[in-house]
Order: sequence, then structure tokens, then C-alpha cells
Amino acid sequence: MRIVVLVSGSGTNLQALLDAGPPEQTGYAVVAVSADRPGTGGEDRARERGIPTFVVRVADFATRAEWDAALTREVAAHTPELVVSAGFMKVLGGRFLDRFPTINTHPALLPSFPGTHGVRDALAHGVKVTGCTCHWVDGGVDTGPIIDQRAVRVEPGDTEGILHERIKVAERAMLVDVVRALAAERRAGLRPLD
Repeated sequence: MRIVVLVSGSGTNLQALLDAGPPEQTGYAVVAVSADRPGTGGEDRARERGIPTFVVRVADFATRAEWDAALTREVAAHTPELVVSAGFMKVLGGRFLDRFPTINTHPALLPSFPGTHGVRDALAHGVKVTGCTCHWVDGGVDTGPIIDQRAVRVEPGDTEGILHERIKVAERAMLVDVVRALAAERRAGLRPLD
């Protein structure tokens, strides 16, 4: 299964996908990586593996619709069967989502604590268990159908940073498991992604 990964930051979720093994073992191949700004760690990780990268910045377009159309064109050039939003901090538009089945991870147990500050919001609410979610991307913010979730206990004395690091470990493992499962289902003809 051909995958394009969208990144905004250090690319640790991308790295987990790359480290999971070769396509013969995982059933998927990362064929390109797109960033929403230059200089991301995700781009560096892709280049180290010889994976093509490209940047499509919102600021380079007069409207979000123009950005969405440009991102759609750039991603389409790599003919992905799945797009993985891996720490990508932009809301994808309708044109993009109509074209590509897209999954995302989020550092909370959705539908609780959607949005940019899921870990901070969970701590402020005083939950004893939080975690991470992998979901299909729709037109909302963290509102798409849930694929998988992993629970992470909140320990006494946890700060946002400490808790987020523990969640990231679960998130990376979950993402690899989900993508492998989607690739296996696609090979078996059980789940058409489009």
C-alpha cells in the first residue's frame, strides 16, 4: 500500500512507520513526505531514507481553498492509496479529503479533548486515564470515525511534557499497527480505502 505522510514537526510518527520494517513485512511503503513548512525534522528523516519530500505552505496561497488544491495536486503526483497525517497541524480541506482516504492520530481518547491541546486539557480536567486515538479524517477537527485507541494512565506528578512523551510511545505503536492492518485488509480485499 502506497502511503504519503504529512508532517509539521519532528517526524517521530513517520520514523515509527519507517522503522517498522520493509514493505515486504509491513505491507506498506512511504512513497513521499509533505510538510507544511520548510525545515521540519520529518523532512530530514525522509531524506535520510531517500524518500521524496515537498513543502506546501498555507502562507504561499491567497486562500485556504487554493492551498488545499495545491496540496491535493502535489500528493496526487505520488499516487497514494492512503495519506497519514502524522503530527500535521493543518486542517485538510474538502477537495483533499474527497480524493484521499486519510488517517490521523491524536493524543487523547476522542471524543474527549479534541484540538491542539489534548494533553493539557486532559490534565486540567483531572482524568486518571487518557491516551491516544487513530481516526479517519473528516471535515471537522478530530471528529472522524475512530479506528483504534490506546489508554495511558495519568501518574501523580505528571506534567504535560512527561505525560505527552508517554502518550507518544503508545501513539507510535498504535499508528504502525493501524497502517499494517489497513494494508493487510486492502491486500485481502476486505477494505477498499477509497
